[in-house]
Amino acid sequence: MQKLPQAIDFALKETSPNIGAASVVGDKLACTYDLVEQMQYLYVRVVKAKDLPGKDVSGSCDPYVEVKLGNYKGLTKHFEKKSNPEWNQVFAFSKEKIQASLLEVVVKDKDFVVDDLMGRVIFELHEIPKRVPPDSPLAPQWYRLEDRKGVKVQGELMLAVWMGTQADETFPDAWHSDAVAVGAGGFSHIRSKVYLSPKLWYVRVNVIEAQDLVLSDKSRSPDVIVKAILGNQVLRTKISQSKSINPMWNEDLMFVAAEPFEEPLILTVEDRVGSKDEILGKCIIPLQIVQRRLENKPVYTKWHNLEKHTIVEGEQHKKEMKFASRIHLRTCLEGGYHVLDESTHYSSDLRPTAKQLWKPSIGILELGIISAHELIPVKSKDGRGSTDAYCVAKYGQKWVRTRTIIDSFTPKWNEQYTWEVFDICTVITIGVFDNGHVDKGGAGKDSKIGKVRIRLSTLEADRVYTHSYPLLVLQPSGVKKMGEIQLAVRFTCVSLMNMLHMYARPLLPKMHYVHPLSVIQLDILRHQAMLIVSMRLSRAEPPLRKEVVEYMLDVDSHMWNMRRSKANFFRIMGVLKGLISIGKWFDQICNWKNPITTILIHILFIILVICPELILPTFFLYLFVIGLWNFRWRPRHPPHMDIHLSHAHAAHPDELDEEFDTFPTTKASDIVRMRYDRLRSIAGRVQMVVGDLATQGERFHALLSWRDPRATTLFISFCLISAIALYVTPFQIVMLLTGFYLLRHPRFRHKLPSAPLNFFRRLPARSDSML
Repeated sequence: MQKLPQAIDFALKETSPNIGAASVVGDKLACTYDLVEQMQYLYVRVVKAKDLPGKDVSGSCDPYVEVKLGNYKGLTKHFEKKSNPEWNQVFAFSKEKIQASLLEVVVKDKDFVVDDLMGRVIFELHEIPKRVPPDSPLAPQWYRLEDRKGVKVQGELMLAVWMGTQADETFPDAWHSDAVAVGAGGFSHIRSKVYLSPKLWYVRVNVIEAQDLVLSDKSRSPDVIVKAILGNQVLRTKISQSKSINPMWNEDLMFVAAEPFEEPLILTVEDRVGSKDEILGKCIIPLQIVQRRLENKPVYTKWHNLEKHTIVEGEQHKKEMKFASRIHLRTCLEGGYHVLDESTHYSSDLRPTAKQLWKPSIGILELGIISAHELIPVKSKDGRGSTDAYCVAKYGQKWVRTRTIIDSFTPKWNEQYTWEVFDICTVITIGVFDNGHVDKGGAGKDSKIGKVRIRLSTLEADRVYTHSYPLLVLQPSGVKKMGEIQLAVRFTCVSLMNMLHMYARPLLPKMHYVHPLSVIQLDILRHQAMLIVSMRLSRAEPPLRKEVVEYMLDVDSHMWNMRRSKANFFRIMGVLKGLISIGKWFDQICNWKNPITTILIHILFIILVICPELILPTFFLYLFVIGLWNFRWRPRHPPHMDIHLSHAHAAHPDELDEEFDTFPTTKASDIVRMRYDRLRSIAGRVQMVVGDLATQGERFHALLSWRDPRATTLFISFCLISAIALYVTPFQIVMLLTGFYLLRHPRFRHKLPSAPLNFFRRLPARSDSML
C-alpha cells in the first residue's frame, strides 16, 4: 500500500498546456512557436543619444540610460565624457508582472554623489504598438528629452518600444526584468544560447618503419618505440622486433582531433635505455596538411625527416640538428567514421564526419521547453533555499541552452527549438541545472537537477506529445525527485520511404564495419572525444560548463557499480522471461494440465508434420496475430527514467556510496577491503556459472573425442543405428513418434531423468584437469 504513492510520484504525467491556442484567428502571433505557451513582453531598444548637455565643470557628461517600469529598473552601461553615446541595448519586461501604466526612459549623468537627470521620455503602455514576427523589426525613432515638468530640454534619444512575444529575435540577448537582481558581471551567464559541437575527426597514424637511426651507444641492440602526441593524447607503439637502426612496426595509432585544428601531431622515436627513454629524433606534422580519407581507399605513405634537438656544452640555447634519419608513415584524417562522443545506446547522431557522405534528412524534431514545477532548493541565498534553473538540450551537433530563471521553483521558459533528423533511431537528451554563476561571476559549479531522454523512434509522426517528466537524480542517500519538467515534443516526417529504409541500413557508417575499431579503442576514443567537446564548449560565451557537458554525455557510464550490475541482470531476466514462459507452457501441455489444449496441440502437430510446408507460414502468421493483439496495449507515451528498471529504489546505501566513490578510491582501507571481498564473492558466482557453461560445451566435444572410449563407442554405435533407421523410415513418421513421445500422458512418465540426459551428464569434461 505504501508503494502506490511512490509509483505515482515518479510517473510520467500527460499534460494539457495552452500551446498554439494563444493566437487570434487571422493573427500571425508567433506562428513558429506553437509548442510553447505564448509569453508577452514589453521590449525597449535603447539605440543612442545625441546633443546631450554637459553637466561637469569641464562641460562633458558621463551618460547612461535607466529604463523604469513600476518597480523594475534596467540600466545601460555608462560612457565617460561622451555627449553622443551609442548603447544598442534591448530590455524585456514580462507583461504578466507589469503593474504600472507608464514606461519611463531616463537619461542620467554618472556622478560620484548623486546622478544628475539629463532628460526623460515617457510612454503610455496602452499606446505601445504590437509587433509579431515575421514582421520586420520596428524602426527606432528620435525622441526629444523632457525634464520632470514635461518641458523640452537639450538632447535626443533614439528608441524603439513595442509589445512582442518570446518569438522576437531580440529575446535571447535582451536584458530581462526577471534578472533584475543579477549584476552586470553575471548577466552573460544567464542568457539563452545555441552551441555547436566541434567537428570531430579520427586521426589514423600508421607507423611503418624508420631508417638510419643514430644511436648514442652503437654497441647494444636498440629497443625502439615511437611515441605520438596530439594535444593531451599520448600513444606509443610496441618495441620493434627488429633490433637494428632500421626498425619496423606497422602499427596503427588512433587519435581524436577537432576543427579548427589547433595542435600538431608530434612523433618522437625513442630508444629505451634502462629506465629512461632516449630521444633519437622528432617530427611535427600539422593536421591541416594531412590527407582526408572519406572511404576505405588506400592512403599514400610518406617519409618524414627526423630532427634532433641537442644542447651544446657551454651554451644555454638549444641547437637543432638535422640528419639523415627518417620515419615512414601513413597518416590520414578518417572522414568515413562517426566519432562517438556519447554512448551508442542513446546516441543523438550517427552520421560520418565527412559531410559529403551524409544522407538527406528524414524529418524535423521540434522541442518546446515549457516550464518546471515543484523544484527543490539546490542552494542557500540570504538564509533561504533558492534555485536558478536553466535547461540544456542536446541532439546531434546542436546544443541549446535556455535562459536562467532567477530564484524560482516554478520557472517558465517557453522556448522552442528545432533540429534536423537524419536517423530515427536516435535520442534527444534534456537536462535541467542550477546556475551556480549568477552571483559569483564565474566561480562555483552548476548543480544537476535531472535529465530526460526521449527516443525518436518511439514517437508517432506529426503528433504533439505534452508530458510532465520527473527529474530524478541519484544521490549517496538514494534516488531523489528534484521536480518535474514540462515538455512538448513533435517529430515531423519529411520522407516516409527514406525513414522506413533507414531500418534496413547499418546503425553506424560503413567504415565501422569495413575497417572496424576494437571495443577498447572505441571506448578510449569516446572518452577523448568527450573531453574535447567539454573543453571547447566551456570556452564559449556564455560557457557550457564541463560538469554540464559530462552529465549530458554520461561520461562515467562505463564505470562499474553494484546497482547497475543488478539492474542489467534483471534486464536479462526480463528478456528471458518470455522464453521461460514458453517453457512453462510447453511443460503444462506435456503434463496434460489442460487436456483440451493438449489435444488441440496434438492435432496442430499432426497437421504440420503431414504438411511441413505450412510450418513457416504458420509461424509468421502467429507472430502477426500477436503483434495485432499487442497493438491494443501499445505504449501511448514516450519512455522516461524508470527507478525500478534502474534498480535505484532498492539500492543499498553502501552500494550507492561505492558508486559515488572516486576512481581511484579515497575510502578507508577497511571499507575497500569489505567491498573487495564482496566483489570476490559475486565474481565467484559468475565464475561458477561460466565454468558450468564450459563444462557442458566440453561434454559435447567429448562425444566424439574418445576421451571416454566406452561413451564414444556407445554414441557412434547409436549414430550408426539411427542413420540406418532414418534411411528406411519416412521422416514424417519419425517426427510424429518423437512428438507423441514428448507429449505423452503423465501416466507414461516417471520422475527419473531420461537415458540420453543421464548419458550426457556422465561424459567427461576438462574441469578435472584444472588446478
